[in-house]
Amino acid sequence: MTTINGNTLTIAQVTAVARHGEGVELAPQAVENIRRARGWVQEIIAAGEPVYGINTGLGIFADRRISVQDAAQLSRNLILSHAVGTGAPLPEEVVRAAMLIRANTLAKGHSGARLVVVETLVKMLNRGVTPIIPSQGSLGSSGDLAPLSHLALVFTTDENDREEESGQAFYEGQKLSGKAAMREAGIPRLVLQAKEGLAISNGATFSAAIAALAIHDAGNLLNVSEISLAMSLEALLGRRDAFDPRLHAARNHPGQMAVAENIRRLTKGSTLLDSTDRVQDAYSLRCGPQIHGPARETLDFVEKTIQREINAATDNPLLFDAQTAISGGNFHGEAIGIAMDALSIALSEIGGVSERRVFRLTDANLNLDLPPMLVDNDQAAGLNSGMMMPQYTAASLVLENKALATPDSIHSLPTSAEQEDHNANAMTAARHTRQIIHNTTHIIAIELYTAARALDLRLREYPQAQMGMGTKAAHARIRAEVPYQAGDALWGPEIERVRALVVSCQLAVSSERSMSFS
Repeated sequence: MTTINGNTLTIAQVTAVARHGEGVELAPQAVENIRRARGWVQEIIAAGEPVYGINTGLGIFADRRISVQDAAQLSRNLILSHAVGTGAPLPEEVVRAAMLIRANTLAKGHSGARLVVVETLVKMLNRGVTPIIPSQGSLGSSGDLAPLSHLALVFTTDENDREEESGQAFYEGQKLSGKAAMREAGIPRLVLQAKEGLAISNGATFSAAIAALAIHDAGNLLNVSEISLAMSLEALLGRRDAFDPRLHAARNHPGQMAVAENIRRLTKGSTLLDSTDRVQDAYSLRCGPQIHGPARETLDFVEKTIQREINAATDNPLLFDAQTAISGGNFHGEAIGIAMDALSIALSEIGGVSERRVFRLTDANLNLDLPPMLVDNDQAAGLNSGMMMPQYTAASLVLENKALATPDSIHSLPTSAEQEDHNANAMTAARHTRQIIHNTTHIIAIELYTAARALDLRLREYPQAQMGMGTKAAHARIRAEVPYQAGDALWGPEIERVRALVVSCQLAVSSERSMSFS
């Protein structure tokens, strides 16, 4: 059970709730915070002084006063008018992550929404009501206004209660109107009151949700990318010198040192390494720690940023007591956008160097006497294409990543009649990072598949040779899933099965266990 209080939500908890259906509950302190902040809203309304978003218009209309009688209509109008997203629906796991993060934000007690609003989000998570949210249309600056408004359509209503204004949601495998999904789940829909429309929709919550899941996936991907590097290093009879701890201590980059140490652990006991008189390897092998290491350090920076963001108060204004409602810009997604751009660049580089190793494994001029394209033997070349086309696919994905990794946060267009004159583009940055992770996972799967075949051929050449403990475990796990085939076959589904091993973390776990018992 994940207990939310506005301050201690973790990326691991976001992943557990979003992907594995872990239950959610509010901490007693969160309940107290929410009720206290709502009391401040009531006092502000009673005092009658203009406070942005409570009794004024929004955005460019901030100078327009709104009567107490129209406060509820203001919240409803905001949700209806802002639900203008487009594009393919976001994955359900992203929507669930966003719902959890938004509930956690409101639980901090600075937003002024009623307790029932947060309780409704928690009930939707626990009972499996997942709104259908278009993936495009957010600048990630005044928050993810359109996606959050589509979310709100499902669980809010007005006196007319029109089904066509309730959005859509998944419930028990069915696509229903929001109204029907909430009815089937036994969760009453809410008529929003003063400040609540803004409290729900103002914040880069969907950007943060995609980012949190991306961080979880990137951590696993970097672990596996080091396994694929180690397997390629052994298949290409590489040298240990480049991973000597003294070398990396002399440069003193923590990520670089960590990667070198991991390669040493993975290849411990290998007799394939240092088995030739070659002085040094190509950069894609020799500089593995210098290339993979910065990606690890980038992930560390990004994780710290997003960890703070999922526990942040991000709407506007924020309430600190009955006399203090401060209007600012905590909704602006620049921190997320820059973080996602950085992670995109780092992971694009991981995919790029992985593809270079695949190329080296398949080129008979570079692979130290392995058959061309890793066909079963030299006589089979021509009749068989071997690993020719998997390398094509890897190259295609690398090229796509290069375009996707072009920073999004540096692009801005003004909105709301120049009131919002610099936008973060955070949601687009996060979506591109997610796609880069998908692409790079497949590239790494191709390298693993190709390196496993190269190791089979190498061990056939040197039957007394030994792989390292970690690489041997990874190779065995791959071969348990996809046995070696001598001639050409339908490689695609087999690569997909290796990719599934990567995504499920099984490959990383297998190698780690083998090294732990050494």
